[in-house]
Amino acid sequence: MKTVRDIAAMRAAVRDWREVGERVALVPTMGNLHRGHLSLVELARARADRVVVSIYVNPTQFGPSEDYADYPRTLDADRRRLRRAGADVVFVPGDEEMYPFGLQAMTRVSVPLLTEKFCGASRPGHFDGVTSVVARLFGIVQPDLAVFGQKDYQQWLVIRRMTADLHMPVEILSGPTQRERDGLALSSRNQYLDPDERRRAPALYRSLQRCAQAIEAGRRDYAALEADGRQALEAAGFQVDYFAVCRADDLAPPAAGDRQLVILAAGRLGRARLIDNVLVTSA
Repeated sequence: MKTVRDIAAMRAAVRDWREVGERVALVPTMGNLHRGHLSLVELARARADRVVVSIYVNPTQFGPSEDYADYPRTLDADRRRLRRAGADVVFVPGDEEMYPFGLQAMTRVSVPLLTEKFCGASRPGHFDGVTSVVARLFGIVQPDLAVFGQKDYQQWLVIRRMTADLHMPVEILSGPTQRERDGLALSSRNQYLDPDERRRAPALYRSLQRCAQAIEAGRRDYAALEADGRQALEAAGFQVDYFAVCRADDLAPPAAGDRQLVILAAGRLGRARLIDNVLVTSA
């Protein structure tokens, strides 16, 4: 496995693979890798001949009061995990590679509507940072496919929309959320939880499951289900950001006849902002 830090070397590696007809996958990450990230690498490996994993803590997707400076950076440990997982290249660019004209003069990629609710409403500018950096990574690596985690469901939809709207020849895949035994979705930010917060954190997934079970049983009073979900999270000590039942393909409110739904929730426990979701097919 190679570690590549500059764009020219990354493109040279991809060019060599293309010359022998190999299919290339990209798994974009911010590092501090856990089992959830590695499951995405495994999915990429199953669908492509070569796997590139990018590690870049992207400053443009953090708000001014968020944890950019404190975000865990564990490159040596990440490289060991990726070597065992079968990655071919770890791409570790610096800010000067990703934003050669500086952050103030950078070209921004924006996806309207999908980014204006939920995580986009509570983290202004976040998704513009995500799409701007992912568009750059697609331009550098030029993958056949890219893999993202279902835990960040809104992000996956936004990237899928960007890719379609800009006619990028990249297949966008979603890997299933990986969880602890008690249901907590794996996240690099889980390490911010103190022992008491960690004990309460699985309430997020349990509230989503209860809502999904109610919908599967035939309930359609979505506003009441959302209120119940918020109340359950507040009772567990969460500062609730949102709890919403949406149409799965565009996050619109469900209409009569919509069967493919997603239940999304986010909230804070101490320093940690936790997000999760459950897909559900209504009866």
